[in-house]
Amino acid sequence: MTIPSTTERVHLNTAPKWNQKIEERTRRSIAYYSAHPEEIASRLEQLDHEWDIERTLEANAATVSVVSVLLGMLVNRKWLFLPAIVGGFLLNHAVKGWCPPLPVFRRRGIRTQTEIDRERYALKALRGDFNRFPEGRNVTDRDAQRILQTVK
Repeated sequence: MTIPSTTERVHLNTAPKWNQKIEERTRRSIAYYSAHPEEIASRLEQLDHEWDIERTLEANAATVSVVSVLLGMLVNRKWLFLPAIVGGFLLNHAVKGWCPPLPVFRRRGIRTQTEIDRERYALKALRGDFNRFPEGRNVTDRDAQRILQTVK
């Protein structure tokens, strides 16, 4: 059994149709902001607050687990099996990159952090953020700090 890389596991477990739709949405965004560069800073701020698939799945699993425990305590103990099932699905997602809610969230356009970062870096490149660092010279500690801030 081969365990997919962290950055590719969700993409590999998403139907090509939905990966393409997510990619198309990102391309349309880049095209729009290339024509409206004055709005790039605002879009970057939005990207800083966009929930990725991992955060969405974690919030979903936590919600189902908490509600199930409450139902198990207040209604019927059989509800206590649901958090165990959710935990198993979450473990499977951590290892293989798939769990039952994944296709639902991907259809809704929830992106991976890598997909969000691709848009972020493309917008920063459009804005010229990476042109400030000349090649072929030693990078000082201050330069390294500025570079890291740019890719953040």
